[in-house]
Amino acid sequence: MARTVRGAETPPGRTRSVPELPEVETIRQGLAQWVTGRRISSVEVRHPRAVRRHVLGGVHFADVLAGRTVLDVRRRGKYLWLPLDSGDAVVGHLGMSGQLLLQPADAPDETHLRVRFRFADDGPELRFVDQRTFGGLAVSEGGAELPAEIAHIARDPMDPLFSDAAFVAALRRRHTEVKRALLDQTLISGVGNIYADEALWRARLHGARPTDALTGPAAQRLLGHVRDVLGEAIASGGTSFDALYVNVNGESGYFDRSLNVYGREGEPCRRCGTPIRREPFMNRSSYSCPRCQPRPRTALRG
Repeated sequence: MARTVRGAETPPGRTRSVPELPEVETIRQGLAQWVTGRRISSVEVRHPRAVRRHVLGGVHFADVLAGRTVLDVRRRGKYLWLPLDSGDAVVGHLGMSGQLLLQPADAPDETHLRVRFRFADDGPELRFVDQRTFGGLAVSEGGAELPAEIAHIARDPMDPLFSDAAFVAALRRRHTEVKRALLDQTLISGVGNIYADEALWRARLHGARPTDALTGPAAQRLLGHVRDVLGEAIASGGTSFDALYVNVNGESGYFDRSLNVYGREGEPCRRCGTPIRREPFMNRSSYSCPRCQPRPRTALRG
């Protein structure tokens, strides 16, 4: 079932990042196809850190899931949850290196296998593999509709109930830099460093532009570019810089081939030819075109 498909090594200047909306949505779609309607027969927790957010511990995590049927696979921002017939839900976050893989029962265990789900139909197992153990799973009591643990996270722009008008108004009320606002999961979810840089390049905005200086039309155009970037990335299966992000079949995404600025320091801008610059940003890096995205003349004041 799952194949080990090695992606490209992380290019110079790029750091591994938490999977963003396109990667998590790609995984959600694969999981929905393979686990919806299946009854869990048993759960094996092989590393306690993988279920550290389940405060009652690994034994309780396994016991409460045995015999339960998965009704669906849903997503809020970068979080996944599996509603169960008990009214509870399994909530998951992949962290830096988490993978959810569908594997035949007789497939060899992965080196970093943390949690195994077996199903009553004896079909493919669901395996949570996490090299760095920054990700994790938990059971949300009564969380089938929306787990309370992630209710504070905003909807994302691919959500049919996302309000463009409310987002534009909230963005322009903020007194912060526009890239910081795009990464604020209480304002808009699912957008991380990669796709923020790509959307800002398309919008010809520098990430340090003050949000309260944006006009309504400019904010709406930016949102349109965010939505376009995310949609194109989902269609490409997300972005893989190394073997740590794969879909449920072990395959890498290939949106990295379409990146215009992220990770392209010194390479020519695909719009004007100016070398792409890299700047420090929140212990990470921001990539932009000096000509297409000039820095704001005045710095943001607190």
